[in-house]
Formats: sequence, structure tokens, C-alpha cells
Amino acid sequence: MPTGQKTYEYAVRDKGGKLVKGRVEANNQAAVANRLREMGLAAVSISEVGTGGLNTEINIPGFGKNKVSLKDLAIMARQLATMIDSGLSLLRALSILADQTESKPLAKVVGQVRNDVEGGTAFSTALQKHPNTFPPLMINMVKAGEVGGFLDQVLVSVANNFESEVKLRSTIKSAMTYPVVVFVVAILAVAGMLLFIVPVFAGMFSSLGGDLPLPTKILMGLSEILKVAAIPILVVLVAFSFWWGKHKNDKSVRMRMDPMKLKLPVFGKLFQKIAVSRFTRNFGTMIHAGVPILQALDIVGETSGNLVIEKAAKAVQESVRRGESLSGPLSQHAVFPPMVVQMMAVGEDTGALDTMLGKIADFYDAEVEATTEQLTSLIEPLMIVVIGAIIGAMVIAMYMPIFGVFDLIS
Repeated sequence: MPTGQKTYEYAVRDKGGKLVKGRVEANNQAAVANRLREMGLAAVSISEVGTGGLNTEINIPGFGKNKVSLKDLAIMARQLATMIDSGLSLLRALSILADQTESKPLAKVVGQVRNDVEGGTAFSTALQKHPNTFPPLMINMVKAGEVGGFLDQVLVSVANNFESEVKLRSTIKSAMTYPVVVFVVAILAVAGMLLFIVPVFAGMFSSLGGDLPLPTKILMGLSEILKVAAIPILVVLVAFSFWWGKHKNDKSVRMRMDPMKLKLPVFGKLFQKIAVSRFTRNFGTMIHAGVPILQALDIVGETSGNLVIEKAAKAVQESVRRGESLSGPLSQHAVFPPMVVQMMAVGEDTGALDTMLGKIADFYDAEVEATTEQLTSLIEPLMIVVIGAIIGAMVIAMYMPIFGVFDLIS
């Protein structure tokens, strides 16, 4: 909550005469009354909510939804655009959004943005105060919409962009869920056999005596190693997961990981298509909204999700600053296929760069979807074969001594 603002609880009667209660943040009771009046509501009572005690909201880290998702922002942008296009003032539209938004973190932030706008702050400046909630792409497009007087159109473009990004992420997530789950289950199954089943057979074999086959010796050796190393391995994995969650976005880490992603034998092409799709979609959306090219390039490089693309965007930025072409430097970066460079060159020559970038983004969205389907259909049988081979080899290694059990008894 901004400094000096308090939380007030109000009760109003709607058009049907029904009593409706709610909460809002404002500087004083008069500001709350004015806000309700703008919404066409007559206040029955307004009272300040005390701090501490039972009124204190308890937030436990790791529990509950404390992060605003891209889907929430897409819904917010579309609803805001609809209300502004319908003739509602920005203040009233933000008040309605703060009350009806399902995401509590977003509702709280929208309430703070509404208070800043009510105090005379520009909408884009108010959004800029919450960088962890609103991405730079949205802030700069809103700023361009404010200057050009077409804020509703810009918000529709923001919503379309975020919805496309949500769809892209959903496609990737749904395609990768099955292989990851199967891989984890396979590891757990192998570890379980080595820790609990193999030792039982090992005890039985030792009581029989005799020389064990080499595969069985190897399997029993792995079982003994895992008994000692299981807990340290688990601790290392947990520590690494915490470290990765904290440092995966560090530039030093990304400088090594991002180029490697594009060179992976199977998934490299997929990561490339995803990065190119994001770059072209975001770039086209910002140009269409009227954001200056140099400023747009500075933002779309960061939003592409890959440092290789970001470096290419900076090279293009320098070229444009010198008065040269936009597409020229892209041809020097292997991450951009020749088709993308040529289509951007045509768009630049014809003055329809935003339209051409949109077509490229649509093409690569379809390519990502087709590639993920192909990978899924290829990975599933391969994983089944590999897992079956590993578990089958373990079973054979365990039963090989039994084939000669009568010789050992005799």
C-alpha cells in the first residue's frame, strides 16, 4: 500500500436496493465517497479497517497464489479496453477492475494504480511503479497509447499478445508434461528396485554360494553404491533446484545456457522457433502500437527469453541508430532463418513491417505446435523402449543366477 493510504470498508446499495459490501484503499473517507459516487453508488457507511489482529491478512511464503499470471494480465487488458471503448472513464474502469478481478494480488495492484491515477499520475507511470506485475512491453505500449490517444486499441493489442504467449506456453507445457512424468517415474522405479528388491536377491545369492554372473555383480554393486549415495544425491538435487530457481535468470548463467539450448540435437530447433516467435510477435505489436523502433528493440530483445536473440536485437538497434536497414544485421545471426530476414526486409521496404512481423509470428506459432506434436509422438515410444530395456536388463541380471541354482545346490 502506498504511504499515507488506508484500507476502508464500505457498504452501498445497488440499483436493486441490495446491500453490497466491499473494501478499497484510499487516502481518506472523502476519497472513498467520491470514488463510489463516480461508480454511480450511494454510500451507506464507510469505515476504516483497523490494522493488526483479526483484520491482518496472513501470507505464508510458498502457499497461495501470490504471483500475477500472464493470463490474468490478458484478461485485465481486454476488460479495460472494452470498458474504455464503451465510454467509461479510466478511473471508473480501474475501480470496477479492482473490485471484480479474481486474482487478489492483481486486484490489490490495480487498486494502487487507480489511486495513483486519481492523484494525477499518468496511467503508464502508475503501471511502471509495479515492475514485478506489469512487463515493460505493456508499460511502453500503454505509454504510446496515451500519447496517441488510442489507449483502448493498444490494450486490445496487449491482450492479443499475452493470449498468444499463454497459448504458446500451454502448447509447450502440455507436450512436455508426459515425457517428464514418464522420465521421473522411470528413475524412481529403477532407484526403488536397486534399493529394495536387489538386496533381497543379493542375500539369497550369497546364501547359495558360487560365482555370480557379471551382470548380476554389476547390479549388486550399483545397489550398494546407491545405498550410500542416495541421501547425498537427494540433498544435492534439492540444493540445486533451490539454486536454479534463484539464479536461472542471472546473466552469467544465461550466457552459458541460452546458446546451448539452441544447439541441442532434438530440442534446439524448437527453442529457436519459440524465441523467434516471441521476438517477431512482440516487435510487431509494439510497432503497431506506435512505440519508437529503438525503444521497441530494447524491450523485445529481453522478452524473447534468449540472450542470443537479445544480442541480435542490440545489433539491429545500433544499425537503425546509424540510419541503416533493420533487417541487414539479422542476416549475420544464425538464429534468424533466411525466411524471417527476407520477410522483414520486404515489410521494411513496403512500410508494412508490423503486418509482416505478425505473419512471421503466426507462422512460427504453428511451427512450434507442429514440432511439439512431432517430438511428443517421437519421444513417447523411445522412452517406453529405453525404460523397458533398462528394467528388463535389471530383471534378467537378477534372475540369471537362478538359472544355475541347481548346479549351486549340487
